[in-house]
Formats: sequence, C-alpha cells, structure tokens
Amino acid sequence: QVQLLESGGGLVQAGGSLRLSCTASVRTFSNDAMHWFRQAPGKQREFVAGIERSGRYTAYADSVQGRFTISRDNAKNTVYLQMNNLESEDTAVYYCAADMNLYRSARLVHYWGQGTQVTVSS
Repeated sequence: QVQLLESGGGLVQAGGSLRLSCTASVRTFSNDAMHWFRQAPGKQREFVAGIERSGRYTAYADSVQGRFTISRDNAKNTVYLQMNNLESEDTAVYYCAADMNLYRSARLVHYWGQGTQVTVSS
C-alpha cells in the first residue's frame, strides 16, 4: 500500500509562487511514475503534471506549461511541483498520485494522497 503525503499548499497572491511536496512511504518509489492532479469546486479532477520514474520525461497540462515544473528526488521518495506566476484559475485542491505508468486520466491512477489546498487571490 502506497501512502502519499502532500505539503506546501496555502494562500498566495496572483503572480506569486508555491512549491508543493509529496513524500511516499514506500521504498519502491523509484519504480512509479508520479503525478499532480487538481480539482476545483464543481469541476472534475484534472491532470496537471507527471514525471516518469527516472525523472527524464515530464508532461504538463497546457494550462500550466511554462509556469509549473515537476521534479523528483528518488533518494528522498519525494516529488515536487514548483508553481510560478500563479493565477486565480489555479485555485484548487492539488493531489499527488502514483502508478507504474504515467497517465493523464485520473481514473487510471491507483494511488492518491489526501490533497493540499492552493488558493490564489487576485
């Protein structure tokens, strides 16, 4: 059973930055692709960014491309999401997720964290 714990959410003004972290409680972290999804009130959970197990390949939603960066440190079992130039539309609960493969569809991903709130004030 993979346990994922997110941290780093909070309230920030538009144009500001936040860095989210997600630590996995398993020693097989390096075997999994890691993802960040988000869900705003009244909306479906959507893909934000993903990184394959070695860290060499990353993928982003068009809405965050160029503003967000996903990275991972396999020695620390941790994945990060650096979010710059935040916009009010980025306000959502952000979820860390893990699976053997990198997916853009939330319904295909098996392991989820509890989520962390990100609120961007305009």
